[in-house]
Amino acid sequence: MKKNTSKKITTLDEIIDSKYGKKGAKARDKWEQDFEAFHLGVLLEEARLKLGMTQEELAEKCGTNKSYISRIENNASDIRLSTLMKIIQQGLGGHLKLTLEF
Repeated sequence: MKKNTSKKITTLDEIIDSKYGKKGAKARDKWEQDFEAFHLGVLLEEARLKLGMTQEELAEKCGTNKSYISRIENNASDIRLSTLMKIIQQGLGGHLKLTLEF
């Protein structure tokens, strides 16, 4: 059986480049910032669910309300670093570790 090697696989980076521009382009920077906020919401939701907590329980533990937790998890709200730390430390019993990439 002969394999067809003429098909080119398109990478995710190539798709993002074509839709939002190369890294450093304004639209690409905005997309990456939005994606990071979305990703943060997903991480918080996964941690909360892993601990078997409701949004309301998490909100009570860290001194906020259920709707704010929901907005964060659904990428509908910006979050201050101090609030993020409070949610992770007091609400989830975890520690925040940040990294920078250049």
